[in-house]
This record gives sequence, C-alpha cells and structure tokens, in this order.
Amino acid sequence: MNIFVIVTDSMRKDAIGVYGSNIKTPNIDSLGKDGAVFTNAFSEGLPTLPTRTTWWTGRYTFPVRGWQPFEPSDLLLAEVLWDRGFTSCLVSDTYHMHKPVYNCGRGFDTVVWVRGQEYDSWIVDDIPVDINKYHRLKGDETDDLWRPRFEQYLKNTSWYKGEEDYCIARVFKEAIRWLEYITEKQKDKLFLWIDAFDPHEPWDPPEPYRSMYDPRYKGQELIDPVPGLIEGYMTQEELNHTKSLYHGEVTFVDKWMGVFLEALKSLGLYEESIIIYTSDHGEPFGEHGIVRKARPWNYSELVSIPLIIKHPMLSMGKFIDSIVQTTDLMPTILDFLQIKKDTLVLNYLAPLSTGTFPQDMVSLSKNIIMEGHSLAPLMAGEVDKVRDYAFIGHFKQSWTIRDLNYSFHLFLEDSRQSELYNLRVDPGEKNNIIDREPEVAGELERRLKDFASDIIEKRRKGL
Repeated sequence: MNIFVIVTDSMRKDAIGVYGSNIKTPNIDSLGKDGAVFTNAFSEGLPTLPTRTTWWTGRYTFPVRGWQPFEPSDLLLAEVLWDRGFTSCLVSDTYHMHKPVYNCGRGFDTVVWVRGQEYDSWIVDDIPVDINKYHRLKGDETDDLWRPRFEQYLKNTSWYKGEEDYCIARVFKEAIRWLEYITEKQKDKLFLWIDAFDPHEPWDPPEPYRSMYDPRYKGQELIDPVPGLIEGYMTQEELNHTKSLYHGEVTFVDKWMGVFLEALKSLGLYEESIIIYTSDHGEPFGEHGIVRKARPWNYSELVSIPLIIKHPMLSMGKFIDSIVQTTDLMPTILDFLQIKKDTLVLNYLAPLSTGTFPQDMVSLSKNIIMEGHSLAPLMAGEVDKVRDYAFIGHFKQSWTIRDLNYSFHLFLEDSRQSELYNLRVDPGEKNNIIDREPEVAGELERRLKDFASDIIEKRRKGL
C-alpha cells in the first residue's frame, strides 16, 4: 500500500466545491467522489507548526506545547513508516518547516524544500520593489515588522514569468519528479507527504485566477493585509476583493493538485493507494472583525478544515458528519496499514552519568501512546462516531470545546470573557448566549478543563 498525503495550508472548507461552495475546485471535488468527505473535521493545536506536530504524533498539543521544535521524545509518523520499510519523501514550500531548528525532515528518506514562499529570506539581492501597489502599512509601530516582510515577498516573486514559476506549481512538480524517479525501482510501500503553503497569504495568483471572482474591481489590490481589525484599515469592497484573490488562489491550487492526481493515474498509483487531502486551518475574512490569523480565536472560519480520505476499499463518495480532528490522521494511517498502536516504541539514548561519549550512554525505550482515533471504523460504517467533542486551542492563549450543538470558548491570556454559541441556529458564532444558558456553558467548561488537565498530567508523568 502507498500513502500520499496532500496538505494545502489555510484552506477554508467553505471554499471547496464538494463542501457546497461555488468556488471552482474540480480536482478536489473529484477526489471527494472517490473517497470519504468529513464534514466536521477540526484543527487541534494551532497554527502551522503545532498542527504538524499533531499530525505526525497523533497526540494532543494545545494544553502543553505551542510553536516549537519536535522533541526527542516524539515518535513521528515518518519514523514509524521508515521502520516498517516504507520509502518516503517530504516536499514542501512551507518555509517555517525548512528552518533547521524545527527538524521537520526527521524520518524521511528524501526531503525537497521549495524556496521563496511568503517571507522566506531566499532572495537577498538588493532588488528595488514598490510595496505600495499591493500592500498597505498602518503608519504605526507595526510598520517596522511588516515593511521588510512585504519587501521580501516581492523580491522572492520578482522573477516570475508564468504560473509554473509559482510555488504551488513547483511543489507539485517536485513531487511528481520524485514519484517518476522512485517508481522506476518500486511502486509499493511509498509514503509521500506534500505540504503546500498555498492558499496561505499573500493572495497573489496569476491570471486567469486573479480576476476570476471579482473581475470589475478597480481599487488597490491588498494581497497581504496587515493582520488585525478591519475597521479603519480596509473598506468592505477591499475586503471582498481580497477574499476574491484568496478564492482565485484556491482554484489555482486545485489546478495543480489535479496535475499531481493525473500523474498518479498515469503512473498506475491512483487506484490502489491511500490518498489523504486536508489543511491545518482556515482563514478569517472579517467574520469576527479581523482579517488573517490576527487573534487566537478558535471560531469556525479558522478551525473548521477539509478532510478527504480515499481508500481503495472504503467509503467511495460518502459524507461523514461525525466529529474528527487532526489528532486522528496518524492513527488512521497506521490502522490502514495494520500497524498496531500498542506496538509503537521509541528507542533513544540516555546518559549513564555526566559523560557525553557513546560509551557513557545507555539505550532505553518507552511505549508511545497515541491519543487520536482511527477513522477506518467510521469509513467502514462500523461505528457512528469516534468522539463526542472536539478540543481545540492556541497554547496558553485560548481553549475551545465544541460538539455538533454548541461551542464554548475560554480565553486564557487577557480579560476577554468566555463565550457560548448554539451552532444549530448560529453556525457563524455571532450571538454569545452564555448569559442565557449558563448551565450548558458550565458543563462544557468543566469538560474542557478536565480534558486539558488530564493531558497536562499525562505529560508530567512522561506519558
């Protein structure tokens, strides 16, 4: 069996056709027809790096760790599959992952970094750029942060001549190149993780995608607004156009995902492989008065994510409404491969004394307990659900619990009061009803705090 995982960063579920959107995503939609479409999938730890930790460990993060490198005590998905004889590759332009401190290539046989995405300090030449065409600073202390970032992005893209120069095209082309090379030797036990940063901002797609969803707009194109409050910074027309640029980028991403899926078919790998498509989080476009991930607010527009799983023998064209989370990805893959969770053992070296030489080290091992759930029973129709609640958070900033009826938000770092929303009548989480239903809020808060305390205590014990 082969495992192909495709991540497109910052992909809102409501921007995908198979989820009911009118945005053009024919290739993602086609994959959905061949697989299981999860309609209530949610992030766990946010944003970028915490989610990768959750995916690759199958363990909860938000109560105990935030944006940080992998720990020596982490047993990563790529390491488990490598130990079972898989040949693996990571292809990514998510430049945070490229930074050596995070060691995101750990466990992969091959790692390909596509450089130049967003504010990646890739092109360092003194290229003159004019940020005023596509960017708007605020004229305050934030300018010192955002001006050089905007300039870096314009330098990184200054050489583009056509759509194949864009990062999303280069990512999928590198993935295809690896597959073409490796399948000359083997077509089984392949593990490929494609981690594409688009449609993350800056929202700067080429034509025809750029004007596809707002062709008559004549104002300034804000491809990368300073994250924060919209009021006093952007007009509604400007915000709508920025969102149209995002939608154009979504369709652009879908086009190149289709190129990759066609390559799988031409190589004879599509039908008999497991293909997983997902994202780490969504993106706010004014729903709660902000643009971009300006606040650690775990509302639906940020934490509701797409998840499509194509398995050769399970759930073709099936929509699954049960709650699932990013913690479930690794246990699901291992279950598909019949790798038992209770067989996961981390082997490591520890010092016998104060010595640091190999002869002063002792080999130890510990069992690794994954906290996510396999989704295979859901896809097979053997169970109706794997959990009652989604637990979501930004480390030391905000925690959230939600089910299909309510969401409860607890804010940790400021004086913002807790919030409760009835998702059945208010899916956009606009009307805080905590004063009207204090019993519901109290019960959800208790469950949330008990859950977080349990995770914290397990980590304290080394579990």
